[in-house]
Amino acid sequence: MNPPIPLHEAQARLLDLVRPTATEAVRCEDALGRYLADPLIAKRTQPAADLSAMDGFAVCGEAPWKVIGESRCGAPFGGFVSSGEATRISTGAHVPEGADSIVLIEDAEVNTVDSLTATEKPTPGRHIRRAGSDFEIGAQLLDAGVRITPARIALARMAGHAELTVHMAPKVAILECGDELSYTPDMCNFDEIPATNGSMLNAMISLENITAATVPPVPDNLDSLAAAIDAHADHELLVISGGASVGDHDLVRPALKKLGATIDFWRVAMKPGKPLMVATRGKQIILGLPGNPVSSFVTAFLFMLPALRKMLSATDCLPRPIDIPCTEALPAVGPRRTFMRATLADGQVTPIAQQGSGALGALAEANVLIERAEHCDETRAGTSVPVYLIENGGIA
Repeated sequence: MNPPIPLHEAQARLLDLVRPTATEAVRCEDALGRYLADPLIAKRTQPAADLSAMDGFAVCGEAPWKVIGESRCGAPFGGFVSSGEATRISTGAHVPEGADSIVLIEDAEVNTVDSLTATEKPTPGRHIRRAGSDFEIGAQLLDAGVRITPARIALARMAGHAELTVHMAPKVAILECGDELSYTPDMCNFDEIPATNGSMLNAMISLENITAATVPPVPDNLDSLAAAIDAHADHELLVISGGASVGDHDLVRPALKKLGATIDFWRVAMKPGKPLMVATRGKQIILGLPGNPVSSFVTAFLFMLPALRKMLSATDCLPRPIDIPCTEALPAVGPRRTFMRATLADGQVTPIAQQGSGALGALAEANVLIERAEHCDETRAGTSVPVYLIENGGIA
């Protein structure tokens, strides 16, 4: 049996196997959480004209000024402002041609019906948003592969785009294996446990705007498992929870071999999650995750989500850690990279006492994972450690 491979090597090998999906054009409003397939190029200049940043008067030259009109949003003043003239102006309205300053409404004194002075002398150019100060037509605003956020949807529309080109959501299926699993948690027999990993993994997948196909748990039977795997051959990613270890009833590897799949690697030097498997069957990627809930969660976080991001052509596929001080001393680590459930509060992380791979209560309490490198020494309380944020999938 080959020794477990290092985590970063395993992640790199998985991502090398993954190919992006085809592209499609979707409305900007429907692109949230997807990744740009092409750079975002501005189709218009913003602002398209000089705009007032404040309510007041657009003036030319020195006071007093004669008020000759008004410039409103959507109804700009159509004439020319000469020296000694002014127009009323609203925030966001076009600055009339010829005007060089904005007198704020609170500084303005209208002495007669149309004669204006100011308590503060206006500074030329102040409170004017110059044309093109945000971006100009033809400018590249976003790189391909960036995640589409609410602010980036607004930017795309402001740049003149009604649609964005993104990669299509891949077809994903989740299989849970085990005779002991009950699909209905409220009708669970004494010798059964509720099936939880499928729902958990599907919820994680939804972070990437994808919904996976799920089926009732597959029994520990070679023919049944092979048939379930074969029934989802048209999915780009097949995630199998449980059955990837070395026990008599761990049948994922035999089932894959029976179907002619190629196992790229099996077992990773990490804790929890050592019995992780990556295989291919034609263009399909198959992930065999451990059955213990915490192990399944951690391996999905570090392998399943990055694989999906690669299919969506994301620039950043792997989660990124940030360094945060730890409130407690941490023990030395052996030959496997270790991930500890922890809570982040007040700018510090605190490990949760229960670190067992079946402890769902501790996993539900955690909002971060602390990463501990192989063979690292004990660290003192207050030392900064690499931490992954769980709720956003580790991606900002």
